[in-house]
Amino acid sequence: VQLQASGGGLVQAGGSLRLSCAASGSIESMNAMAWYRQAPGKQRELVARIIIGGSTIYVDSVKGRFTISRDNAKNTVYLQMNSLKPEDTAVYYCNANSRSGSTWGQGTLVTVSS
Repeated sequence: VQLQASGGGLVQAGGSLRLSCAASGSIESMNAMAWYRQAPGKQRELVARIIIGGSTIYVDSVKGRFTISRDNAKNTVYLQMNSLKPEDTAVYYCNANSRSGSTWGQGTLVTVSS
């Protein structure tokens, strides 16, 4: 499966963005779908993950502000980001994890201005 991320852009602090990750095939059987991010000079970090049963986990810094969801019919995973902060500025990557391995999409840049 190939992943195509979109939805990044420039937004003021306090604003919202919704990222989309469209898969070229079915995501229904994926063990987990996730969003990671990498800020300049920092390591890539997990932001949010949704597993096959629908359970979700979030990094502490985004809890209560970000929501990950999946639409199996559209083979798409979303990341709704609210109350954005300058420290959320990063390239965001989507990831799919299955029995056959891990697949990464290209990144989408999110820039939050203060």
